[in-house]
Amino acid sequence: MVFEDWLLNRAERGNPATRLVRAWSDGNEVRALVHGAAYFAELVAAIRRLGPADLLLFTDWRGDPDERLDGPGTEVSRVMADAARRGVLVRGLIWRSHLDRFQFSERENRHLGQEVEEAGGRCLLDMRVRLGGSHHQKLVVLRHPGRPELDIAYAGGIDLCHSRHDDEKHAGDPQCQPMSASYGSRPPWHDVQLAISGPAVGDLETVFRERWDDPTPVTRNPLYRVRDRLQREDTHAQPLPLQLPDPPTCGDQTVQVLRTYPDRMGSGYPFAPQGERSIARGYLKALSQARELIYLEDQYLWSRDIAEPFARALADNPGLRLVAVLPRYPDQDGRLSLPPNLVGRIEALRMLSDAGGDRVAVYSVENHAGVPVYVHAKVCIIDDVWACVGSDNLNRRSWTHDSELACAVLDNTDSGSSRQCASDGFASRLRVTLAREHLDSCDDAELRPPLAMYDAFAQSAARLDDWHTAGGHGPRPPGRLRSYPTPHLSAWTRGWASALYRAVYDPDGRPAPMRRRRQF
Repeated sequence: MVFEDWLLNRAERGNPATRLVRAWSDGNEVRALVHGAAYFAELVAAIRRLGPADLLLFTDWRGDPDERLDGPGTEVSRVMADAARRGVLVRGLIWRSHLDRFQFSERENRHLGQEVEEAGGRCLLDMRVRLGGSHHQKLVVLRHPGRPELDIAYAGGIDLCHSRHDDEKHAGDPQCQPMSASYGSRPPWHDVQLAISGPAVGDLETVFRERWDDPTPVTRNPLYRVRDRLQREDTHAQPLPLQLPDPPTCGDQTVQVLRTYPDRMGSGYPFAPQGERSIARGYLKALSQARELIYLEDQYLWSRDIAEPFARALADNPGLRLVAVLPRYPDQDGRLSLPPNLVGRIEALRMLSDAGGDRVAVYSVENHAGVPVYVHAKVCIIDDVWACVGSDNLNRRSWTHDSELACAVLDNTDSGSSRQCASDGFASRLRVTLAREHLDSCDDAELRPPLAMYDAFAQSAARLDDWHTAGGHGPRPPGRLRSYPTPHLSAWTRGWASALYRAVYDPDGRPAPMRRRRQF
């Protein structure tokens, strides 16, 4: 395996100020936890094993204190507060969020932090973001002084909040947040989180520590500062104990930690003074190696800037195919499903289609009751060699503007090329696991060849589409894939109104002047 062909070296990260001193780490064990039910059950068990002086460090975009991780008595705040009362050092960084009237999560995040603090932990409501941005990283790190073999980190797309507790049946989370009526009263939710053991846990802890140790005030908003003072809110990070040595090697995976941090106007981050674009740069480097199949699961996939490197890979490699699994309706609550956002998706899909033709296939997912499944996963698998799972979506916001965290995973191979040894590696296993669910299939051997899976997706979606077209008569065919609906805004995208709208408001939902400052 020539890692340098697929992974960024330290200079290519483009952020010499970071304390991530190595480009990647070897000897890790990486497991994919598909769906919130699998992740939450493992997480609550791991937290309950923590004892006095152990560390629980977490970052989150949204945290609902009453979300049950694994049944009654496992509410997020209760599990973390119980750990703090046992003497576990609990430290959290939760995005402060914009005001609740804009349909974000200011109240929920504040309540989670308060309940943990009352038990002896510390949570900071972190608004150190660029204007209009968010802290979108979803990370939990568990360290055990004297028992490093138990150290583990969880990183990916799953927040500790409502709607995330779903499984492969996709009946939805009983504790659901408001969403578009198209997803029903209990919206099905598809997501992925990584469980990582080995030296990469130290790298992910460093990600947390860089943000925790940032001396910049957690908010520059004077109204927030006054309110924090009146409510005696904890706004100062207490020093953490010295970081432990990395856990021992325990597996065959190489892990590269990738991030996005914005180039903040005014005071930047001390660990990323000009921001960091290693997620975008990591994608660009891996895409340059793509020859056979790019498999995507993503919440958005919009913006020409993001689609362009995928389209270039398709145009440069006539044998390359691309599969994308997306939500049928672009946003969970309609807040971002506005004309500029729809324009962004249409333009992205059109660019991919122009470059790849029938080598590009786009699908949505439904459960067996015919209810659309909200795809929240952020997964990219290239040629069964490079797999990336994280908090980042395929939009410019995630590649330039919000704080994001992803892990690129490759397998260590002692002999042969990476492509020859990829069929039994992590990336291949993850792709087959996801395909099995979407196809209602148990035949791993049939799905292991990437192009065979490409054809199986097309055939399954066609059968289900035909069944729906015929009125749903007769037995429902196996599989959950539907061909992605043809966009209906072609007149808009060709019109002068589209150009004018995009000149002042971009498809990622932000004023256009914010979008061009320091690209990838």
